[in-house]
Amino acid sequence: MTAADKTIENALSLVAQSRSLRERALERRRELQKRTEMMIARPVYILKKNGGRQLSLKLDS
Repeated sequence: MTAADKTIENALSLVAQSRSLRERALERRRELQKRTEMMIARPVYILKKNGGRQLSLKLDS
């Protein structure tokens, strides 16, 4: 194996390591984003099955 072949092999190895680190970091960010969204998510207000009662606001009084 020549020096050029070794250099190319090392470069390809570094590229593969870099890609692996980048993909792991991206997956970690996605997981953290999901967790954050779950913690911040507001509750969904569901009306009763038979329809809710709307309260009248007497603003004139």
